Amino acid sequence: MRGDDMLVAKEKAVEVIKRLKKLYPEPKTALNFKTPFELLVSTILSAQTTDAHVNKVTAGLFKKYKSVGDFATASLETLQQDISSINFYRNKAKNIHASAKIIVERFASKVPKTMDELISLPGVARKTANIILFYAYGINEGIAVDTHVRRVAYRLGLTKNEDPVKIEKDLMAVIPREDWGNITHFLIFHGRNTCQAKKPRHSECVLYDICPSRNI
Repeated sequence: MRGDDMLVAKEKAVEVIKRLKKLYPEPKTALNFKTPFELLVSTILSAQTTDAHVNKVTAGLFKKYKSVGDFATASLETLQQDISSINFYRNKAKNIHASAKIIVERFASKVPKTMDELISLPGVARKTANIILFYAYGINEGIAVDTHVRRVAYRLGLTKNEDPVKIEKDLMAVIPREDWGNITHFLIFHGRNTCQAKKPRHSECVLYDICPSRNI
C-alpha cells in the first residue's frame, strides 16, 4: 500500500473504531470464563459453533473440571462425551486434553502469556492466542480474525485479502495498537448485528456513509 493510501486507510480505521466504540461501549468476549484456561477451552470449542452453545456446554464442564490439572488427568473418552454436542468434539477434546497436559508439565499449570508459547499448544492458532492474550491478560499482541472480522474488514476496504494471516497484518498496519484487541470485538458484533453475510442491514449501519460496499 502506498503512503497516501496508507494514510487514508489509517484515517478510515480511526473513524470506524470511533463509531463502533459508541455502538459497542463494553468490549468483551461473549464467551463465559473465569480463568485463562477456561477461556482457552471455550475458544477452542467455539470454532464453527455458536458462543451461546459453547456457554451452555461449559456451564457444566467447568463445574466438573475445576482446574487445568483436572482436564489433564481426565479420561479423553469421558471428556469427549462431556462435549459431544459441540461440532468436531472428538478433535477438540484431544486438543484440550493435550494442551492441559502441556500447560501442567511445561508451564507450571499456568496458561502462557506469549504468542510463541500459546501457538505451540495443540488447537491454538493465532486467532485463539490473540483472544487469550487480550481478554485474559490485557495484552495487544495482534488481531484475532474470524469470519465476521474477515467479512466486515473486507467490505470496509481495510483489507483486500481473504487469508486470515494477511488480513491480520493489514489491520495491524492501519489500526492503533491500543485498539487491536477491541477491533475484533467491534467487527464481530457489527458483523453479527448489522453487516451480516447474506443481507447487510444498510439502513441501520453507522458506517454506511464511509463503506465502499454499501451498495451490495
